Amino acid sequence: MYAVVAQVSIPSGKEDEAIEYLQSTVVPRVKQAPGVAAGYWVEPKDGHGQGIIVFESEDAAKTAREMAMQQPGPVTFDSIEVREVIANI
Repeated sequence: MYAVVAQVSIPSGKEDEAIEYLQSTVVPRVKQAPGVAAGYWVEPKDGHGQGIIVFESEDAAKTAREMAMQQPGPVTFDSIEVREVIANI
């Protein structure tokens, strides 16, 4: 398995907009992505958010990463990487 690990910056005062966009747009798109196994996003703190989306293959993760980088939205990616999952429970 491979994960897309994303760190984002959220403009001050746009936290609620970013969460709404995540829930209404990002999550439904991710659910439809080929090879997706799981996705987790954590509460933003100090203008930054994080998400980890797990895919069944490296190719699926790389494709999702490229698609995410092209999507407009109320956040800016600080980093978005594909990493191999080396352990899970």
